[in-house]
Amino acid sequence: MFRLLPAVLLSFGALTTSAFAGVTFDEKPDRVTVSIDGEVFTEYRHGDAPHVYYWPVLGPGGVKMTRSYPMETVEGEAMDHRHHRSLWFSHGAVNGLDFWGESATSNRVGRIEHVKVLAAEGGKESGVLKTEQKWVAPDGTVPVRSVQTLRVHSTPATERMFDFEITLTAADKDAVFGDTKEGSAGIRIAESMRLKQPKAPGQGHIVNSEGLEDGKVWGQRAKWVMMSGPIGGKTYAITFMDHPSNMRHPTRWHARDYGLFAANPFCEAEMDKSKPKGSGEYTLKAGESLTLKYRIVITEGDAASAHAAERYAQYAGAGR
Repeated sequence: MFRLLPAVLLSFGALTTSAFAGVTFDEKPDRVTVSIDGEVFTEYRHGDAPHVYYWPVLGPGGVKMTRSYPMETVEGEAMDHRHHRSLWFSHGAVNGLDFWGESATSNRVGRIEHVKVLAAEGGKESGVLKTEQKWVAPDGTVPVRSVQTLRVHSTPATERMFDFEITLTAADKDAVFGDTKEGSAGIRIAESMRLKQPKAPGQGHIVNSEGLEDGKVWGQRAKWVMMSGPIGGKTYAITFMDHPSNMRHPTRWHARDYGLFAANPFCEAEMDKSKPKGSGEYTLKAGESLTLKYRIVITEGDAASAHAAERYAQYAGAGR
């Protein structure tokens, strides 16, 4: 059952996911399920990992668009980079601590813990899930708090579209986001869509807004990056967009041939050796906030049929 929040009084339609069209939410102790027209789209999950994440992310027809590992072990999936949990936001250097990787023994690895659901507002055209997190250092201090906003749009059956926004707020001391490639808004796509498979070339394809392709995309600045490839005999495309209001737009991309792509506004020198060491570092002053906005569009068909440039122009002109 939902909690009734002062700012958002949920309609009875949000409580019965299968009975009403549009976007609805169902809150449970360890997750919030997000449904579109009665079908599960994703789940915001917390409490079972060092950071919160969204899994599964289901595309048109209920197809799994992101890797299942480490949440589930699926035959044929690579079991590398355990911290690549489907869709998430984290960073590998905050006041010298790692909130990107996962380690049970390191005293340099922090946790991003769920605090509460701030809002879960369903609707016919779109729905908004807003959640709060605390970034907990190994000594128990909390240098950063965050609010993640997932705005899911009700779309045609051949696509899925959602906005992923993160507001970071420093505590009573400055929070320094270090210059590292290990960040930040990430998605690990389905294994069959990879550009490169473990022992052979893959059938996937990567392209960005600047016309660069495949391995040339990594570390470059772009308004958007798209990965496309096959899942179960059909071709799908995932277009990840950086909003023009974001710091250091267009962002650099940690886009890998094995299926990771992440927008990283805090990296310079590790992706461009001509830049001075640490030049991507960003200090979030005590008590101040920074908001980063992204849109992800999942479509059936190849890269050309995704119309990424047109869809980005629509997003950039939306006024948010």
